[in-house]
Amino acid sequence: QLQFVESGGGLVQTGGSLRLSCVASGFSLDVYAIGWFRQIPGKDHEGVSYISVRDSPDGATHAGHTIYADFVKGRFTISRDNAKNTFYLEMNRLTAEDAATYYCAAVDPEWLTPLGSWGQGTQVAVGS
Repeated sequence: QLQFVESGGGLVQTGGSLRLSCVASGFSLDVYAIGWFRQIPGKDHEGVSYISVRDSPDGATHAGHTIYADFVKGRFTISRDNAKNTFYLEMNRLTAEDAATYYCAAVDPEWLTPLGSWGQGTQVAVGS
């Protein structure tokens, strides 16, 4: 039922910015958080940032809570628009190391591991 459609990727110069969008459908009360992941060619998916959409089952984490990987902290911002069922990843001061295909997915509320299958993703390329 749950689906995500990513967009907003493209080619940007070093130091530039992009805003990725993720439109979600099929949400249910079983979805507590979503995450942005990236896949560099030849490597596994890795978490970039996460945001809670509902309070966690144990009540320890409230809706709107965010988490960032160290390699994007201070440069990227994750946000949500509940009315539009859309999530965003604002990417600033991009470097070649940020180049990857980016995906969004529902995640386990405790372990932040992705649930379901990957969508098409959106590619980010960074040139000099």
